[in-house]
Amino acid sequence: MIDPIVRSPTPVTLIGGAPARDNELETAVSFAPTVVAVDGGGDHALAAGLWPEAVIGDMDSLTKQGSQALEGRIHRIAEQSTTDFDKALRSIEAPLVIAVGMTGGRLDHELAAMTVLVRHPHRYCIVLGEENVTFVAPPRLTLDLPARDVFSLFPMRRVTGRSDGLRWPLDGLVFTPDDLIGTSNEVTGPVTLAMDDPGMLVILARDALGEVVRTLAALAERDAPRWPAPAR
Repeated sequence: MIDPIVRSPTPVTLIGGAPARDNELETAVSFAPTVVAVDGGGDHALAAGLWPEAVIGDMDSLTKQGSQALEGRIHRIAEQSTTDFDKALRSIEAPLVIAVGMTGGRLDHELAAMTVLVRHPHRYCIVLGEENVTFVAPPRLTLDLPARDVFSLFPMRRVTGRSDGLRWPLDGLVFTPDDLIGTSNEVTGPVTLAMDDPGMLVILARDALGEVVRTLAALAERDAPRWPAPAR
């Protein structure tokens, strides 16, 4: 059991080291007022006028100026078997995390960020990008989205489930990343997912962020069933 570095009763904005537009940070902080940075994300936070509660990572990219400005808030985790995003996410105890600065840079970093989401399916975490919001589908989920919105699903492992409110239902299908995936589905009404397994990424347009935040925060508040923490 990892002792959290940051405990917050409100959602947390987690700032990564990839380029993030100011409006991404502003949008995230409007929903998640507590700020935490991932390594070089500390520099991005300072540049945006934000003071993170903590900076977590192996500290191989935070600048000397950032280190000096954030002295006393830096928590170095030296191991190299996991990414800095992983180190930070597992060190935060909060009802919801909105991660920015995890996409828009190198493709390998983006893929690693998706792997972190699936590695910690018991945590409600949204990766906010320039165009999309991405999160792991919990066991039960209902989203009220506009009809004809794109609703993409991407399995990171073998996953089955059921759905209502999608043009192409999930019922009876077996999804795997090397065979059947679920991208470019379409909303026909309020979407309900019932997943049998963790590991399905939900990828929506950025305009859906508010609905996703409200839904996941409500699940956290009422302590809804969630995926178990993976054994370590």
